[in-house]
Amino acid sequence: MRPTSISVLIVAGLGAAAVGWLLLSFSYATLPDLPWSPVIVLAVLAVAEALLAQNTAARIQRKPGTPRVDPLAVARYVALAKASSLVGAISTGFSAGLLAWLAMEPTDAAHGDLPVAVGGVISAAALIGAALWLERSCRIPEQPDTKDEDDSDRPSGIL
Repeated sequence: MRPTSISVLIVAGLGAAAVGWLLLSFSYATLPDLPWSPVIVLAVLAVAEALLAQNTAARIQRKPGTPRVDPLAVARYVALAKASSLVGAISTGFSAGLLAWLAMEPTDAAHGDLPVAVGGVISAAALIGAALWLERSCRIPEQPDTKDEDDSDRPSGIL
């Protein structure tokens, strides 16, 4: 599995920003106020993945007092991190598109929705950071180059 590509996250975010802008520009008058629930969910996910990243890094580096890491759990964490970074990029872009449109709209209703849009951008960006940290924490640390003749055919970096 390859590390998450930053360019994929940027393209997804830009596409979602365009969708958010277009959605609001065509239907803002008929939409209710923006809800806080997505902001809270993204923030909770970001905190949970940050804690998981910190714990996983300590376990993979085999710091004293930490239990051994289950390789299957690490594979699941990587899948979670890759999916979360993409969801975070899409949410950041969408919220940024909403924020840009709301900032230029002169109505009081639009200015009332600005805090939700700002919170969405911040919590989604935090999710991206936590997900990329979790993905990075799941990497196997570099081993010193101490191979003998018996180990020459075994790939390095395996737990």
